[in-house]
Amino acid sequence: MAEAIPSKFLPDGFNPTLPVAIIAGQRDYPVLCVEAIRAAGVPVRLVALKGETRQDLIDSFPESEREIIKVGQIGKMLKALQKLDVKYALFVGQVSPGKLFRDLTPDIKAIALLASLKERNAHTIFGAITREITDIGVDMLDARAFLDTQLSSVGLMTPGKIRAKQEHIDYGIRMAKEVARMDIGQGVVVRKGTVLSVEAFEGTDDMLSRANKYKTDQLIFVKCAKHEQNPHFDWPVFGEKTLESMQASGIKTAVLEADRVVMLQKKELLKKAASFGIELIGF
Repeated sequence: MAEAIPSKFLPDGFNPTLPVAIIAGQRDYPVLCVEAIRAAGVPVRLVALKGETRQDLIDSFPESEREIIKVGQIGKMLKALQKLDVKYALFVGQVSPGKLFRDLTPDIKAIALLASLKERNAHTIFGAITREITDIGVDMLDARAFLDTQLSSVGLMTPGKIRAKQEHIDYGIRMAKEVARMDIGQGVVVRKGTVLSVEAFEGTDDMLSRANKYKTDQLIFVKCAKHEQNPHFDWPVFGEKTLESMQASGIKTAVLEADRVVMLQKKELLKKAASFGIELIGF
């Protein structure tokens, strides 16, 4: 019998012999998750989003173990999960923000679901999708499952000593948590008690690209999860592209909420951060 790797994010009673479906968005997060599940010996299937999921990830699955849908096709997604005969599902990876406005292809199920909501935000929409999935007998997993070693940890994660002042770090953490509490975004850039940039719908990398408009120093980037984070969706991610955006903007300190930020290819990421002279701190 296959045994899952230890993960504090798997539910009690998780059966590693039953298939897990990855509903995959952009970039490396879904790839990393599939690799971890395969390494654990757990059977995995793929529901790919057309124009979003990496083609090499799609190609790594035989046709019998994958389905491709368009963004917004909730009814087709539910049918895909049933066709793939999975017990568990994971949502990993972002979707292009523009697609949620210009190229969304809602099916009848999605239209009905949206019409049923009094408020349409990430919390209510994700919650409704979770209910639809559980109603067909598929259990949603925490999107950090299998990725325990890829999460931010408490303290300085890069070599040396912390250079940023603790009072400025503490201020940034307070501001980031407040922005997250209001469901605006999951990150801020601060300097000496002043908020310079706030992440909203545009995402982390775009926010960082405008953070150093005044070409100043001692900038601190803080990233945290939402106040009432839905564990099945949208855990904040810190990857190579974010690190490069920090470097381009002259930001030398990142403060990440421990166990609640996914660090893509963490070992390599820490090495690259050190080469850039960037300190990564978990709180």
